[in-house]
Amino acid sequence: MTHETIADAGARDLGPGLGEVATHAVELYPAEDPLVLDNGARLGPVRVAYETYGTLNAAGDNAVVLCHALTGDAHAAGHHGDPERRGWWDVLVGPGRAIDTDRFFVVCANLLGGCRGTTGPSDVDPATGEARGLDFPALTVADLVRVQRALLRRLGVRRLAAAVGGSLGGMQVLEWTLQAPEEVDRAVVLCASARLSAQNIALSTAAREGILRDPDFQGGRYPGTGRIPRAGLSAARMLGHVTYVSEEALRRKFDRRLRDGDAVRAPPRDGHDWFAPVFEVEHYLHHQASSFVERFDALSYLYLTRVMDAFAPFEAPDAEERLGRVREAGTRFLVESFTTDWRFGPEHSDHLAAALSGAGVPVERHDVASPWGHDSFLLPIGEHLDLVAGFLAS
Repeated sequence: MTHETIADAGARDLGPGLGEVATHAVELYPAEDPLVLDNGARLGPVRVAYETYGTLNAAGDNAVVLCHALTGDAHAAGHHGDPERRGWWDVLVGPGRAIDTDRFFVVCANLLGGCRGTTGPSDVDPATGEARGLDFPALTVADLVRVQRALLRRLGVRRLAAAVGGSLGGMQVLEWTLQAPEEVDRAVVLCASARLSAQNIALSTAAREGILRDPDFQGGRYPGTGRIPRAGLSAARMLGHVTYVSEEALRRKFDRRLRDGDAVRAPPRDGHDWFAPVFEVEHYLHHQASSFVERFDALSYLYLTRVMDAFAPFEAPDAEERLGRVREAGTRFLVESFTTDWRFGPEHSDHLAAALSGAGVPVERHDVASPWGHDSFLLPIGEHLDLVAGFLAS
């Protein structure tokens, strides 16, 4: 998300926001009492990176947890010394904003399996002294949520005023309410899915194959070798990023503009220079890939995309029982989509909301007009901000 994109989205004046913040880390699940994953594997200790904003009240019930998307991290709001480089959800979180840090104690943690301070597949296994690589256990969305719940207990949170997340973050919010509905008063699920379509799985498969087939992947043993699957991860990011924006967004921002102006180029005599980027949109994707490779890890990308593929909570044998517990707990939902999101389009939110409301769970369902595609939930779109603020204030 660039400053240009924010401006193009019609940003309102949100005020100064939070100032400088810090990322913290805590160790959970000691080796003698490890985390037991859904597949029976045991993992401990588990390091978790997190940030907090605002103050927890004496009752421990004014907390809002932010669940990040696939390539996000714990740094959701404020800045780390440069006010021009702010957290990924800064438009939503801060004093007087939709998630008001004068009222709420806000927590955001990097996911289990991630690469931004929380235990993941590129970390060294204390038992072997080597990076775990593909020996790291397979994960589920439920496993991700268990770790975050443990963190909040450590921080003294007794009940969530709200759980809020977009994309993979929205999947976590849904799973949290199914796993422990008594802990969540309100749930905000943005641009998410309770069941990935075949198209979504196909796109993720194509992205993963680029990484797996890169010779520098080295069977997942690349950490510490000085070689990373740069080409494969770059291709995965380019493919993924195209699915996060809409055709209209790309037309508005780039259309068919050439880097060197609008002059028609003569075809080259051979193919040596033919495939170098010439369109502005090509340069944009190359930039996205280059910056992504510097901040994200290929193993985490593989693991977390596979986690998303497998998520289908309403198809589980105990789905009806779990939904009944959500109804009895009184958890309320805001389910929001955006009109031009084709990765997790309105039909995904319709399916999710219908399953909840069909079980008697109170749901507010909104489809917000936006030309910006899946990433709209990260932008300062007025209707979206007002919906979240109103839902949390109700």
